[in-house]
Amino acid sequence: MSQTNALANPVQASWKTLCARADLVPNSGVVACVDGQQVALIYLPDTEQQVFAIGNRDPKSGANVIGRGIVGHLQGELVIASPLYKQHFRLNDGGCLEYPEQHLPVWPVRLNGEQVEVQL
Repeated sequence: MSQTNALANPVQASWKTLCARADLVPNSGVVACVDGQQVALIYLPDTEQQVFAIGNRDPKSGANVIGRGIVGHLQGELVIASPLYKQHFRLNDGGCLEYPEQHLPVWPVRLNGEQVEVQL
């Protein structure tokens, strides 16, 4: 279960364990630090992919709050809403529905047994 990400170089990419599945909160987000960058891990156990890794920094406000956003479906997309300005970001590619110029980084992420791993 992984995502595509333009930030990851497939030639040099490696998987890094971030936390245990038990550390995740179903249908919500938790935040981890990856190479000095805050990453929101969104755990959706009832979806095919189950875990998404998306940047935690809201591009409009500059605040690290995305992991506290509300997850849902909008315009046929699985999204997370920024808690501050309520713009919606697609979990699969980080694009913003309301402001196409806003974008969050995403990382390939997977459950490997009971471990959550992100590809760097």
